[in-house]
Formats: sequence, structure tokens, C-alpha cells
Amino acid sequence: MSKPNPADRRYSKEHEWAMDNRDGTIKMGITDHAQELLTDIVFVELPAIGKKVKQMEPMAVVESVKSVSDVFSPVSGEVIEVNKELEEHPELVNQDAFGKGWIAKLKMDDPAELNNLMDAARYTEMIKEEKH
Repeated sequence: MSKPNPADRRYSKEHEWAMDNRDGTIKMGITDHAQELLTDIVFVELPAIGKKVKQMEPMAVVESVKSVSDVFSPVSGEVIEVNKELEEHPELVNQDAFGKGWIAKLKMDDPAELNNLMDAARYTEMIKEEKH
């Protein structure tokens, strides 16, 4: 059973989350629902620091025992930090998708892009609809 989606984040229809750090940066990762669909994550290909990303374009890759999935950038900007711990412990995404399993921090080009993403209630509703 998925953990509740934290209300302090915004969500994409591709199942990424973005937490606004209120300083022009976000922390991002994949949702608990996404890691549940992927099952056991065995590898995370992190983006390079300094990489320029565009909203909803692939920026990282998550590999599970079932499949390989692109991780899409929730906003446009620049990668300023990555979660190096995932190189040795990709299972952190399964264990704590909204916490220790974060993927990257981005400096946003335009914080208004967060408005293109869903709030927790709308994202939770979308997941329910997908299951029917």
C-alpha cells in the first residue's frame, strides 16, 4: 500500500515529486506509487551536476528488476546536487521515496513552472483513477 503523498510537494503525471525549498531550488524524486509500480529498484542513473534540464524531459533513469524507466524533470533548470547514496543503495528509493530516496536538487529557471504540477490531493485522485 502506497504511503500518503506529502502535501508539501507538487506532482507530475509521470509520478515525480518536487519539493520547493523556497530559495529558487527544489528537491525531487519519484513518488512512492512509482517505486511500488517498478518493484525492486536495482540501479539509479543520476544526472550530471551542472546538467541543464527542461520541464517534463528525461533527466535520470531508474532500473528495477522489471523495467527501465526515465525520470522526468518536474521543472526546467540546472542540476546542482545529486543523491550519491543511491549509487550504492538504489533500494533507498523503494524504502523511502519521499525522503532518503530523493534523486536530485535543481536550481529552477522559472519557479512558476511548479504551477504546472498537481497538488497532493489531485495527484492522489489521479492514481485512484488509474487503478480503475
